[in-house]
Amino acid sequence: MSEGTLLVIVGPSGSGKDTLIDGLRTHFRGDGSIRFVRRTVTREPDPNAEDHASMGVAEFEAAARDGAFSVTWDANGLKYGLPADIHDHLGRGGIGIANGSRQALPAIRAAFARVVVVAVTVNETELARRLAARGRETPTEIEARLQRARAVSVTGADVIHLDNSGPPEVATATLCALVTRLRDQPGD
Repeated sequence: MSEGTLLVIVGPSGSGKDTLIDGLRTHFRGDGSIRFVRRTVTREPDPNAEDHASMGVAEFEAAARDGAFSVTWDANGLKYGLPADIHDHLGRGGIGIANGSRQALPAIRAAFARVVVVAVTVNETELARRLAARGRETPTEIEARLQRARAVSVTGADVIHLDNSGPPEVATATLCALVTRLRDQPGD
């Protein structure tokens, strides 16, 4: 069987990555060919954030040295890792879906044979509204996030840009169609 595909979803904070992944999880519930990759993060569990495995920094660094992760990166003062066992699923031709990072794309591309990047975008007015609605950042911190969103671009032959400025159901349907195509036509 051919190597499967890691679909990595990236975009600025507030772009709706977790909402899109939750929509995919609902749509593909029970489909054993699709695995949702639970990343490890050096922060406490938060019911308002993505589902992730939590580790302290020392524990994370030890796990990384022991080969627990296929790729790691640092962002926003935290350490992130994708589990090494995703390679088993991909080796059987499956699809892995992961919440990634724009800055980690070079490492992710180097760690996996077949990657498709979904770069989620949102118009700046909507992104600012979403960030403010979360209530986690000050106006100054929101502006810094908006500036970072402007500064970081995602490019490459493996990138699909997805506008999530409107209702999440619209972008989720587009993403579901992409995953279905990847599943039903491996290697395309």
